[in-house]
Amino acid sequence: QRQEFYADQQAHHVLRMLADSQDDATFGYMVNNYRHSLQSATMALRDGRDEEDVVVALLHDIGFTACPSMHGEFAAALLGAYVSERNHWMLRHHQVFQAFHSPTEPGANPDARERWRGHRHFEWAATFVAKYDQDATDPGYDCLPLETFAPMVKRIFARTPRPPEGLLA
Repeated sequence: QRQEFYADQQAHHVLRMLADSQDDATFGYMVNNYRHSLQSATMALRDGRDEEDVVVALLHDIGFTACPSMHGEFAAALLGAYVSERNHWMLRHHQVFQAFHSPTEPGANPDARERWRGHRHFEWAATFVAKYDQDATDPGYDCLPLETFAPMVKRIFARTPRPPEGLLA
């Protein structure tokens, strides 16, 4: 029963979680996290990124207000079993990569990402943050509505999940 429930409801719950943030404050940013998420996904879609990249763009900051200090880990835990290693790694580390673009942010270390230079997913994380995270803050950007992305999110969560690391026999 649980597998049937997850297959049917998981994407719905995740989309509802994002939709619930539609009227949240901006916390000093140009747009709130909901609008940032839609803008990020819209930009990725318009750039011709594949469906997985678009969904990752939509949900990369889903934990931003619930788990601010570890929101990258939050998104990685949520999506990790359903996405590629490349996107899972990027989700886990994008918070550190963001500091490169925000050197004046309190506590930010713009060179912190350098510890991973040479990692096979470093360039994707740097590209993602530069194109779909850092630049997704324009209040005038023509974002697509959440409904545009719902079928994509459902298809990602309909994938057979990989078992979590450490639980493999």
